[in-house]
Amino acid sequence: MKHFYIDKYSDIDSPFQRLDARVKVVGFIAFILSIALTPARLFIAFLFYGLLICRLALLSKVPLLFILKRSLVIVPFVLMVTVFIPFFKKGPEGLMIFWNVLIKSSLSICCAVLLTSSTRFTYILKALQDLRCPKLLTTVLSFMYRYIFVVQDELMEMLQAKESRSAGGSRWFNVKALANIAAVLFIKSYERAEAVYLAMCSRGFTGHIHTINDR
Repeated sequence: MKHFYIDKYSDIDSPFQRLDARVKVVGFIAFILSIALTPARLFIAFLFYGLLICRLALLSKVPLLFILKRSLVIVPFVLMVTVFIPFFKKGPEGLMIFWNVLIKSSLSICCAVLLTSSTRFTYILKALQDLRCPKLLTTVLSFMYRYIFVVQDELMEMLQAKESRSAGGSRWFNVKALANIAAVLFIKSYERAEAVYLAMCSRGFTGHIHTINDR
């Protein structure tokens, strides 16, 4: 199966990619906090944040179109939550809350996409570990990155099997089949997690995940 890697542009030779991952993680967290704490009416500040993200993208040689495309995967979920705000808060106040949530979440997502696409994921995990992030968080992220491709393979196989059996099927049949696929995928992922955990325990797993350059 063809996979899409999160850190697609991490191997590019540029000053941004060569920067220590801990510096980048701390810098991006501070940047996202600055975005979150900026008053919604300070439009010029959000323009500056957007230009700064574009400058960093050019420095890291990550295509701006790539960042926008990856951001559009998450932005619809934000819109689903925020689109009803103007109906609950009528007038300029509701529109300002809608603008506040939308612009801050969009800029924050762009920051996260830029960081993860230009830095090896193992380096990010190591940086989070060095910055004393909860061990449970780094462990979950490590397993997510390792097994998301396995789950994706299973999903693609099930979708191909559905397509081979449902040529010309109605839309309702496809919705029902996709719901069944989602349920089966959840159960298979749960069973795989149980099997992997038991296998790790049988090999002496103590809850500590070793990252690169770990001593």
